[in-house]
Amino acid sequence: MDKLTALSLSIGALAGVATFLAVGPASGVFFIWAATIAWAAYFFLGASKEALVNTIVCGIFGVFMAWITAILLTEVSPTVAIGFPAMAAIIVAVAVVVMCLAANIPQLATIPASVLGYSSTFAYLLQTPDKLTQDVLLGVSLSNPLVVISISIVVGTYFGQLSGQLAAKWTKE
Repeated sequence: MDKLTALSLSIGALAGVATFLAVGPASGVFFIWAATIAWAAYFFLGASKEALVNTIVCGIFGVFMAWITAILLTEVSPTVAIGFPAMAAIIVAVAVVVMCLAANIPQLATIPASVLGYSSTFAYLLQTPDKLTQDVLLGVSLSNPLVVISISIVVGTYFGQLSGQLAAKWTKE
């Protein structure tokens, strides 16, 4: 079959498997939206071994930076003199600058993957009730975004690699 059809079928089939896992046996531990973001990043970065490593390493680095940011945000008093929104903006701005400057380290040079990890973490924290707390952020549990979003990024990236491999096997040259 042609390349686009093969890739479409492999992505569709594996999206079904990923969805089953996300709403079934891995519910609460594996988030389909975070996984598909990493899956797309893998292809966007070239669908190579380097893309696999960069998506995982930089994606998890982004999760880590968001996790640190979130911990700092939970320390801000609602009565801080400049106001919580301004203080939050400053903390996020500094964290994002640090995350981007870390690209001077070759292993952390794929800034878009780091941003995707950072954004995925805040999506989880801001859209899931009761997650942006020190108990969750500092706890050793599967509610901690450092764990669950990292798991989703790793699994999603490998789903991307597998879908590419399947498509290659199904493609007629």
